[in-house]
Amino acid sequence: MEKQKNEWFEWLKAIFIAVALAGGIRYFIFAPIIVEGESMMPTLHNQDRMIVNKIAYKIGEPERFDIIVFHAEEGKDYIKRVIGLPGDRIEYKNDTLYVNGKPYKEPYLDDEKKQLFDGPLTESFTLEELWGRKTVPEGHLFVLGDNRRYSKDSRHIGFIPMEKVVGKTSVVYWPLSDARIVE
Repeated sequence: MEKQKNEWFEWLKAIFIAVALAGGIRYFIFAPIIVEGESMMPTLHNQDRMIVNKIAYKIGEPERFDIIVFHAEEGKDYIKRVIGLPGDRIEYKNDTLYVNGKPYKEPYLDDEKKQLFDGPLTESFTLEELWGRKTVPEGHLFVLGDNRRYSKDSRHIGFIPMEKVVGKTSVVYWPLSDARIVE
């Protein structure tokens, strides 16, 4: 009888430890997220399931063109691409991104630009025209969706405070047929 009690106790202890570890990993390190909407098309599709790396920015700084998840004002999480880092001057002119006066290629938009026949993918703008500032403020990011014509992003909601960033994402794990690492 005593042996049976010990065995039950050991099983309960193992289950408790497994649940605690899984919860800790999900809360502090990695978490799943579902893409809602088409603002990141063609890179990400509606209902893609992804893994968010929550410690990516705890140990390092964001990089231009990272795909991040952040808490939006409406109580939802958004997935967008980092375009501007603190101190950057961002401008779009003739469907070309300029950062601090230097043109940047955005290869993830090339196919979409080729299919256009009725104007640019990204309308021309400067940060000053949008938000009355010449540069991205310290501690903030400027983000855009890849589906530029149909994305609610920093052009509409403003700069994203770093403390609202959940993490970086680049792994689509579902649907299995579309599993991949995105850039």
